[in-house]
Amino acid sequence: MAIEISLAADPRSTSGKGPARQMRRAGRIPATLYGAMREPVSLTLDPKQVNQILHSESGHNTIFNLNVAGGETTAAMVVDWQLEPLRGRLLHVDLKRIALDQLIRVRIPVQTQGEATGVKLQGGILEVVTREVEIECLPTDIPEHIVVDVSELSIGQNLRVGDLKLEGNRRILTDADRVIAHVVAVKEVVEAVPVAEAVPGAPSEPEVIKKGKGEAEEGAEKEAGGKEKEKEKKK
Repeated sequence: MAIEISLAADPRSTSGKGPARQMRRAGRIPATLYGAMREPVSLTLDPKQVNQILHSESGHNTIFNLNVAGGETTAAMVVDWQLEPLRGRLLHVDLKRIALDQLIRVRIPVQTQGEATGVKLQGGILEVVTREVEIECLPTDIPEHIVVDVSELSIGQNLRVGDLKLEGNRRILTDADRVIAHVVAVKEVVEAVPVAEAVPGAPSEPEVIKKGKGEAEEGAEKEAGGKEKEKEKKK
């Protein structure tokens, strides 16, 4: 498999925050090249070219030809990068020399496809637990992603790393028992009705019927009149 992407680099002799800021103002970013049992090399790169690699289908797993002006040409890949916290601009990149005939370890995204039976027919929820796995393969055999079909999953069932299938000379290093995705039941949420709130359909409290003013006064007068008559009899 031929490498189709190339990245140009210039050697760098300065270091420190001051020269790095000047470099960025000039449209370049600092980088360091490691690997292959050789001394690290300080470089400068065009951040636009690096962003194109990072945002490609294979992302940071992309293998490209690194052409250093006046120096070496080697297969390489991005192994680490630093971003500006607020604007997200590239600040620094670490590159690694790659031997195309030697196995390497990389992390690959896992993508799900299909609608799980437990979601479609049983009202459950699909939860993706593991979104990438580590594999070992030749640099030219790195897949862009691994697709797993979740269509047959019912509530309570899951797919594990051991269920993944890879073609060719590729080996999964992540624990085979790790769950990739599973379907769980929706938990019913029962909210208690506050005492102060009225419940539709519930009987209301009985009204307290108060006597009118005339009835109360009439009762009081009768009671007072009866007591006066008793006093006269005793006399």
